[in-house]
Amino acid sequence: MLWFGFGFRGFGQVGEGEGQTLPGPEPVHIRGSDPERRKILRAAPSWSYSALVTDDGSLFLSGFLGGSPRQCLGLSGLDCRDVLPSEKYIIVLMKDRVECWNTNSLHPPDGTLPEPMWKMEVSPGDKSVFPLVGNGYVSHQPPFFRELPTPVQAQRIALGNEHIVLLTTDGKIMTWGAGRHGQLGHGDVEDVWEPRIVEALHGVPMKEVAAGGWHSASISEGGDIYCWGWNESGQLGLPSKTQAQERMILRDVSAEDEDDEDSGYIAVQSFPALIDLPQESEASKISCGSRHTAAVTRSGELYTWGWGRYGQLGHGDLKSLDHPKRVNFFPPKKFCVIDVICRHWNTYVLCQDAE
Repeated sequence: MLWFGFGFRGFGQVGEGEGQTLPGPEPVHIRGSDPERRKILRAAPSWSYSALVTDDGSLFLSGFLGGSPRQCLGLSGLDCRDVLPSEKYIIVLMKDRVECWNTNSLHPPDGTLPEPMWKMEVSPGDKSVFPLVGNGYVSHQPPFFRELPTPVQAQRIALGNEHIVLLTTDGKIMTWGAGRHGQLGHGDVEDVWEPRIVEALHGVPMKEVAAGGWHSASISEGGDIYCWGWNESGQLGLPSKTQAQERMILRDVSAEDEDDEDSGYIAVQSFPALIDLPQESEASKISCGSRHTAAVTRSGELYTWGWGRYGQLGHGDLKSLDHPKRVNFFPPKKFCVIDVICRHWNTYVLCQDAE
């Protein structure tokens, strides 16, 4: 198994080079550690730093730490299972507990374990998919644990900037939170503060969910992708006026030379829309960054679309796209993509040898 990362690296959180952009995939390494001794199980980016969980239960952080960029911090012996990083707090799942640390308490290179500002015991046998824990879920802002209503049986949960997308055990999708960009999928832009079923997907069993900055996505059991919410940068895979204007600039075409009709462009999609991948590919995994989206197909290919200013689409350039495009880095190297994790302006990809 091998992890690759690309996108924003202004604080040294991904890649080895200088500069703010990393437009193509580069292998993710734990600095100063033998890759044969530790295997990375999980990669999770925040905006200014990234977190890596290894098979021996260690946690490694890189990026803006202790008030300085391009820092590294390794915390061994945690029995760490997963992590939810954010700019102010980092939530760490361990074998028997969850702890929240203030990121200001992280001081490389001393490696001292921070004093938790909040913690909660969990059952070592809890099979919930993090950030689900027990009868609720952990959040990257206070209150750090939030109980789910008793009737809600959750299989997975995805946390956006201002909204939440939940997959129930029987394949339904529930959303709540801020809805001003249509990211809840209820056909309006109203806020909802209790879990509500997305009725537009009634009768279509789902298997994966994702939440970005202000958009949402899901995959059906049949491998179809549905997206809804804000489409300013084409992150839904639907026609974006912003992207059309950028294409006109590249072609040196003035707006007066184009049709003034804006009805073909979608800024906000408040109902789930079916998004087709090229070659009628079926999706198995999906993830959303602030304004970009990435999907893995059942055949092990990666497609990305949306905002690409920092290279987070992985196509070797800084262009944005309002339609899915295959990342061509992996097939020639015989890598099969099996998972993808997006957050903010970054993308992390887990691969294995296709042969």
